[in-house]
Amino acid sequence: MNKYTGILSFIFGIILTVFVFLSWRSCNKKDEAALVNQDYFLITNQIQKMNKMVVLEQDFSSFQTHKSSAANIAGFDILPREMVLYTTAKAQVSYDLKRMKIDVDTVNKKVIINELPQPEIKIFPDVKIHFMDDYAINRFSQKDINGIMESAKKNMAKSVDQESLKQQSKKQLKENLNEIFVLAKALHYSIEDKTNTFPSIEL
Repeated sequence: MNKYTGILSFIFGIILTVFVFLSWRSCNKKDEAALVNQDYFLITNQIQKMNKMVVLEQDFSSFQTHKSSAANIAGFDILPREMVLYTTAKAQVSYDLKRMKIDVDTVNKKVIINELPQPEIKIFPDVKIHFMDDYAINRFSQKDINGIMESAKKNMAKSVDQESLKQQSKKQLKENLNEIFVLAKALHYSIEDKTNTFPSIEL
């Protein structure tokens, strides 16, 4: 009887040990899963808060001159008139980060950028008359002035080098993204750019 009691005690001890081990392992898995879920929530929640971001602003200015005359006889201008315009423009480059597509790989601890939005460039030109010289019988009409000023605005907008703005804004976007992903990096996530916009070493 004592022999069977010893065997039963031994078997019971094994079963109890296995039960305790499995319970401990299950709790650890739950803790790990909770941490993974917490990481995912923290990172995605921060990303979801991103809005349209103005990454670059630049100001431009120039003088534009308009000359005309009532007539030209033998190479001479008759009743010439002149208008000098001071033109300015503010250029803005922004990115709508709501359009950025990102996956969070909690298994391999990666934030994967699948798609980046295209830069949006807006130019706000403004024109002022700096100097105007005309004759009483060859005045600039209000219609003339409006047309010249509108043309000056268009010329100013065309003179802005948009390709240069895009390149500069790309550098600033990289810096801003690094600030956005600071939490992910603190959680030891790497950033992978599948769009090949930035070298992986820069993010």
